[in-house]
Amino acid sequence: MKKLKPIIKKTGKQDREHKVLIGLVEHYLKTGKPVGSNTLKDVGFADLSSATIRNYFAKLEAEGYLVQQHSSGGRIPTDMAYRIYAAEWLKNSTYVPHELKELKALRYNDSKEIAAYLQQAAEKLTAMTKCAVFLSAPRFDQDYIVGIKLVAIDAYRYLCILITDFGMIHNEVMHTESKLSAFAIKRIESYFQWRLTGLNKPDHLEEAEERIAQEFYKELMLRYIVGYSHFTDNDLYRTGFSTLLEHPEFHDPCRLSNSLALFENAHGMRLLLKECGKLNTLKCWIGEDLLPYSNEKPECAVLAIPYQINQHAVGAIGLLGPTRIPYHKLFEILSSFSKTISNTLTKNVYKFKIAIRQPEKGFIRSDEEQKLFLEQKKHLMLEDKR
Repeated sequence: MKKLKPIIKKTGKQDREHKVLIGLVEHYLKTGKPVGSNTLKDVGFADLSSATIRNYFAKLEAEGYLVQQHSSGGRIPTDMAYRIYAAEWLKNSTYVPHELKELKALRYNDSKEIAAYLQQAAEKLTAMTKCAVFLSAPRFDQDYIVGIKLVAIDAYRYLCILITDFGMIHNEVMHTESKLSAFAIKRIESYFQWRLTGLNKPDHLEEAEERIAQEFYKELMLRYIVGYSHFTDNDLYRTGFSTLLEHPEFHDPCRLSNSLALFENAHGMRLLLKECGKLNTLKCWIGEDLLPYSNEKPECAVLAIPYQINQHAVGAIGLLGPTRIPYHKLFEILSSFSKTISNTLTKNVYKFKIAIRQPEKGFIRSDEEQKLFLEQKKHLMLEDKR
């Protein structure tokens, strides 16, 4: 397909053709119905005849920007047309963040539960946009485990849920040689709580239960410390799978599957957000633009914008939806959302004296830093024998 070449100065005819394309995309985004020449004439192009508009339609269709489902029907935009439309808004708008009442709760958050706040923000964004949301976040120092829950999976496997002071949730699977009763699980949880706080040492554990509790606790702490001190990727939060079903475009199982394949590809999602963070600007990918990040042919659009702490980009927020989405409106929402969480995070990081660590290749800390970090955490590994 022939692509429209960048034009420094359009002629009058080229300018009208461009405006017709933008107007058609705008109307189709609102209605979802093919656009005919008479319809477009009635919604803002009264100065053009229907015949002239049809000529523009034919030329734009030949260039790959429009398709016609049948000879007597209207036209619908292709992904190429959506790219022109999105680029037009990105080029001509500064998107100064403004107050949105839906973001009020996120502006006044005053808590050191940074991870929980970002998850809450992602949920709020998916409710506002009806799109799936994915968000990358750095690691925050001074986080520690405040609770451990134990859930039986089957007779020999147990899900251990580690809850941190900043609201992070870590899951680990542990194994036993014999099944634990519900009462034994509760007693082991009380052992965990004693080891974490030093309060209320349990004295009702059976010998086998105490041995399992000790082994579980030491293994969990080692896994947490190693994972906390060494990491090469930002944490990734994803939500809003079900909202995609609200879009008629995703009632097609094949299209939905291809789009979810991208959303479930954590590596691809991180690459998209990392590129957005490097450019430090609002960015848009439509259809085949997403091929480098997916094993399937994506039939969707992704919008992303970075967010800052103390004016330094530390992560990015992405939206995934069908190609027929209100790009202009979503650009405005993303800009306001980024500004809101940037201000709130900056305030809370300073208030609670929280340090930030970005991922790097290899070991994150120097040998001296690693030694100091492990010395600080060693008390978690040692049982009080008093």
